[in-house]
Amino acid sequence: MSISRRKITVVGAGYVGSSCAQLAASKDLASEVCLIDVVEGRPQGIALDLNQMAAVEGFASRVRGTNDPGDTAGSDVVIMTAGKPRTPGMSRSDLLETNGRVISAVADYVRETSPEAVVIVVTNPLDSMVHLMRARTGFPARQVVGMAGVLDSARFRFFAAEATGTATRDADAMVLGAHGDSMVPVPEHTSVAGVALNALLSAQEIDALSDRTRHGGAEIVGLLKTGSAWFAPAASAVAMAGAILGDEKRLMPSACLLNGQYGLEGIYMGVPALLGARGVEAIVELPLTAEARIQMQKTAGTIAADLETLRDAGLL
Repeated sequence: MSISRRKITVVGAGYVGSSCAQLAASKDLASEVCLIDVVEGRPQGIALDLNQMAAVEGFASRVRGTNDPGDTAGSDVVIMTAGKPRTPGMSRSDLLETNGRVISAVADYVRETSPEAVVIVVTNPLDSMVHLMRARTGFPARQVVGMAGVLDSARFRFFAAEATGTATRDADAMVLGAHGDSMVPVPEHTSVAGVALNALLSAQEIDALSDRTRHGGAEIVGLLKTGSAWFAPAASAVAMAGAILGDEKRLMPSACLLNGQYGLEGIYMGVPALLGARGVEAIVELPLTAEARIQMQKTAGTIAADLETLRDAGLL
């Protein structure tokens, strides 16, 4: 597909959303990058700034800032970043219901105006929000996918490279399961320049890296004090969008709807997925240790509890 026929919509003009728009435009992934937000003036201002940046950087994409869902019509890819972060005093159930309503509103107009779009959900709690997006749009499961594993694996890759004193680009890692404290780093499928991680680090060191990966987002929140990560999440979402728009057939850990894979049914969670023009084109089942399989069952239980909360709220 040529750039002239591509359109990406980014929903939410916060830090993650605006970074997604900047990366998508600067990589010329689409002729139009539509940035939509409910706050009047914010997406328009960001779009103007990015379009002026094009004069310096030389990219061809044009960014449109809008508050009108009608402007998103005909999107090939929708990156959903809008939603509220958890604040002091807010329970997990509160967050689920608040962001669930945001997801539902966006799903309604995406279904009507961009029925062929592949939707990449970034909004937290990720696994339950992507499940809700798919239920609300009624799209085939291949068209709705969640971004989490790419980010979590990137964190594991960086930590592995840092610990071994090697280039980050040479590290390869896989993180499965829910996007949260119950995620499942898979050290046996992690390597540096093809060398197995357990040949470079002790079991104790690898366990420490896995634990740091599980709490990678919280570590950044603790340092920032008043926010959460946005550069790496945005890069991860845009990498997925690029794989889809370019029909790259990239194997990327993504939140997909499982139908028997890994012994799980009817639930979205992070697994290795082949991403191409049709969205999720295949799910790959990796051989896992008995411990990893137990952890996958536990993380599935966490997601199932969130889905029950959404049902109780009348959102599913």
